[in-house]
Amino acid sequence: MSFEFKQLEISGVVSVRPKLYPDERGLFAEMYRKKEFSDNGIEMGFVQVNHSASKHGVLRGLHYQLEPKTQGKLITAITGEIFDVAVDLRKSSDSFGRWVGKKLEARTKELLYIPPGFAHGFVVLADKAEVIYYCTDYYSPDHERGVRWNDAKLNIEWPVENPVVSERDANFPDFDKGEYNFV
Repeated sequence: MSFEFKQLEISGVVSVRPKLYPDERGLFAEMYRKKEFSDNGIEMGFVQVNHSASKHGVLRGLHYQLEPKTQGKLITAITGEIFDVAVDLRKSSDSFGRWVGKKLEARTKELLYIPPGFAHGFVVLADKAEVIYYCTDYYSPDHERGVRWNDAKLNIEWPVENPVVSERDANFPDFDKGEYNFV
């Protein structure tokens, strides 16, 4: 097996650690294998790949898209280190309104799978970080929504004081005022 899959505290959110093959030339790792992911309950059909580059302390999120354009995401840091967060927005879920966070470091090549029905965000812990995330649906501005990153009800324990947040992200509504239509 090329991967180690670990279910996190919220159902559906999975840490994926690829097997690394270092040698005198550098490193090789398979980052995705459809059959192994499928065998571990992760069904993905990627249609879009996003890349972001940010400096230390930048916080992006918490973003999501409504049905029918909700996105599952497979995230990894290709440089640096981030703290990645998923917030469960599935009203029928036992973990509705709860969050889970995971540090992703470029050196380990670890990935995080976040299924549809979650808000997603991350903060950069290193001097800079580049993040790649594979999405199961296209970006749709008409379906895009967000939740305020520092909402008191969510009480996310971000590991950076005074993060740099865009005006748009800072003005997202609180969790209790959000729009959620996930089945």
